[in-house]
Amino acid sequence: MPSVFCSSTRRLLIAAVLYSHAMATIALEPGASYRLVDLTHPYNEETVFWPTSPTRFELKTLAEGETEGGWYYSSYSVCTPEHGGTHLDAPVHFHKDGKATDELPLRNLVAPAVVIDVSKQAAKDRDYRLTVADVEDFESRHGRIEAGTIALLRTGWSRHWPDAKKYLGDDTPGDASRLSFPSFGLDAATLLVEQRGVVLLGVDTASIDYGRSQDFPVHRMAGAHDVAGLENLTSLDALPTTGILLLALPMKIEGGSGGPARVVALLPE
Repeated sequence: MPSVFCSSTRRLLIAAVLYSHAMATIALEPGASYRLVDLTHPYNEETVFWPTSPTRFELKTLAEGETEGGWYYSSYSVCTPEHGGTHLDAPVHFHKDGKATDELPLRNLVAPAVVIDVSKQAAKDRDYRLTVADVEDFESRHGRIEAGTIALLRTGWSRHWPDAKKYLGDDTPGDASRLSFPSFGLDAATLLVEQRGVVLLGVDTASIDYGRSQDFPVHRMAGAHDVAGLENLTSLDALPTTGILLLALPMKIEGGSGGPARVVALLPE
């Protein structure tokens, strides 16, 4: 269930998220309240990773229990690949000269978002790819997608999490040749990136390329334009189509090709 947070803010507008990686400015208008919706799967032993990943998420106990001083203390060691669970793909993941995780400007990670819903199409075709016609239909009903927007694709696939076979289409360890799940199509993604100027592509499946892809054209195109990807999102059905402020903040790994991310939507009520 989405968490609810009340404040004196009704409508949130991004005035500027500029200047540097360490500084951002967000302008707020006085009002009533807003909701926070968590779009992130928790990390645990059931977290879904790409089948070829040599390791998975590990949480090891370093300390847990009463101390000699009489108080409780716990501490853990975390080990995980960059790409698994709800995470960000940095442009350098598929483009040699693309930005690394720590180089992404905050204006691309905290920005207005729209949700393009293809869950009905995906329910009929698990290999469905977003089309240019889908984007044009969205814009005919909701207006042109503005530059600086984050484009989220809702397929409804998070309902299969964490069943890897249903979610990925195949759960054979070490083999990614028979995966099957929906995502962005190259033509639609190119339209969003090159003509609409979106700054981030997000989806509630395991990849911004559909499962059967073997050459990852959406990743390569997005990376060449320094557009990152968000993968394995959840609860997109709790969001409206527009009017969203998205916070997509990955672990700031210097030189990283991605990283685990806590993704939260802020919705004015």
